[in-house]
Amino acid sequence: MIDAAFAELQGKLRAFWPNVTLRSIGEIERTVVVVHSLSFDVPDHLIPVFPAYEERFLCLVLSLLRAPRSRVIYVTSQPIHARVLDYYFGLVPELDRPEARDRFIAVSLVDGRNQPLARKLLARPGAIRRIRSLIGDAELAFVLPFCMTDDEVQLAVSLGLPIYGCHPALNLLGTKRGSRRLFADEGVPHPAGLEVDGERELPAALRELKRLSPDARNAVLKLDRGVSGLGNAIVDLAAAEDDLRDAIELEDTELTVDEYLAALDAEGGIVEERIAGETFRSPSVQLRMSPTGQVDIMSTHDQVLGGPHGHTYFGCHFPADQEYSAQIATEGLKVGRRLAREGVIGRASVDFAAVTGDAGEWRPYALEINVRCGGTTHPLFALTALTDGAYDGLTGEFRTRQGLLKHYAATDHLDSPAYQSLTPDDLLDVVAERGLGWDREHESGVVLHMVSALAVAGRIGLTAIGDTLEEARARYYDVKAAADQAAGAGSAPR
Repeated sequence: MIDAAFAELQGKLRAFWPNVTLRSIGEIERTVVVVHSLSFDVPDHLIPVFPAYEERFLCLVLSLLRAPRSRVIYVTSQPIHARVLDYYFGLVPELDRPEARDRFIAVSLVDGRNQPLARKLLARPGAIRRIRSLIGDAELAFVLPFCMTDDEVQLAVSLGLPIYGCHPALNLLGTKRGSRRLFADEGVPHPAGLEVDGERELPAALRELKRLSPDARNAVLKLDRGVSGLGNAIVDLAAAEDDLRDAIELEDTELTVDEYLAALDAEGGIVEERIAGETFRSPSVQLRMSPTGQVDIMSTHDQVLGGPHGHTYFGCHFPADQEYSAQIATEGLKVGRRLAREGVIGRASVDFAAVTGDAGEWRPYALEINVRCGGTTHPLFALTALTDGAYDGLTGEFRTRQGLLKHYAATDHLDSPAYQSLTPDDLLDVVAERGLGWDREHESGVVLHMVSALAVAGRIGLTAIGDTLEEARARYYDVKAAADQAAGAGSAPR
């Protein structure tokens, strides 16, 4: 019954599709219900930050400027700090007026438990009724999620609204094994590798990988449902012949090898050659699949990775280097078209490894598909909402409505233990005093997010926008220097 009701609601997205945008839509009426719910298994140290992650789509406040008859109903676990809302409305002075503020409605569940937001909301019939009463015409409204699970399906049905996403059964296309199968089917270059159902299959799989790729020194072992690189491990192929456990080095240092291999037994995974080259980059392609089957390249990014083995996502530079952006866009489009044929709706991304060959040519290898929003989604939302611009997948450029080229450097991980001494007011005061906000005339500046993570984790996120990547990075480091000084922390070299 739920699936039938969900399918009926999703059928409404086709007619409503042109209005699912952050760009100008004129006098069209629309209500967007934002439920940025995370449903991942993550390390314990990230759990306190989850409520702040729910605020990453607050840049949708800016969409109210482009759509004077739009409303945003924004659901969070904890109340949004009033000063944070003031900050977003203040980015564009003409947006900060009573009429616009009346079109933004915050709904807080005041629930700090470690549960997905969508699940918390479903447990509160009164909150569901309140949101339904705020929507107005349900034919002109939709839910904007971060990812799709059974909770989001139930939520859409409970609200009587279509949701900008697909049935969670299609999430299998975004597992590590599902990704490799799709790459093989669509002729997308990807590393040599094999699927494994658990530890018992690893020795034989590693021997076969060595046969397939004789020059490989290391393999990458990936849990099937790992996120942000935290489910990855490096395997020394030579050492594995003597002692498999000693040959495994984990990206997530909070796990033991025994715990990791138990997870591999539970969910399976893949093992593949570790791509290497003279120069190595980690670009990605962001896709959008419409209810009508149209596929768009929304962006390319160069990912900024860290962690013990450089597999953990920390941020991104936009757009990706033009040396290979067209190549990864072409391969990403193959993936997007297949996803659309399978029925995927909404955002997805494809991660690549790009390396240079002997002649200096770039070779991209597809690594995985994410059938959901990701760390590159909200920075692009912010840039699009502020500039009314768009990315051109053929040229690899983003131009504002005024025709200006734009770049950005973005992160969810600008952090320091010293930042825990700051309140959101402290940080926002410093940013305002130093003129580090948004310059509407030049369409450049900085947009902060996750400001509420300061106290619990000493962390903020930001998107620094400039005419060049160098300018964007300079703005990024200006904010870092200001935060360091305010918190009494020493700044690292740029």
